[in-house]
Amino acid sequence: MAAEREIGDDELLEVADNPEQAASLHKALRTIANTPALGPELQGMAKDVLSGRIGMQDVIGSDRYMHAIGDRLGQMREAAENMSPEDRRKSEARAEKMIREAEEAERERPKRDGRP
Repeated sequence: MAAEREIGDDELLEVADNPEQAASLHKALRTIANTPALGPELQGMAKDVLSGRIGMQDVIGSDRYMHAIGDRLGQMREAAENMSPEDRRKSEARAEKMIREAEEAERERPKRDGRP
């Protein structure tokens, strides 16, 4: 069976402010599509966007998808509120590490792209 087509970052510019934001959105959609714990509704939405079956404008305008996103955000907020102090510290440390890595990648991007 042939691999399914995946949209490019440029196809997300309809909802992104710039190419970097489109790339981040693309990466987030891939993460959602590959994370079963987020549930079949959100996974399906991400896979549909990545394959080009639906556009992000369709997602934003869909009560169904926006409700699923809102539900998941509520679950995340509740989980964060119920974290132990030790788990909160670990989570904050992971978040800080991810921010540092993203900042480093952003600083390295011009070098990879052949820019000074």
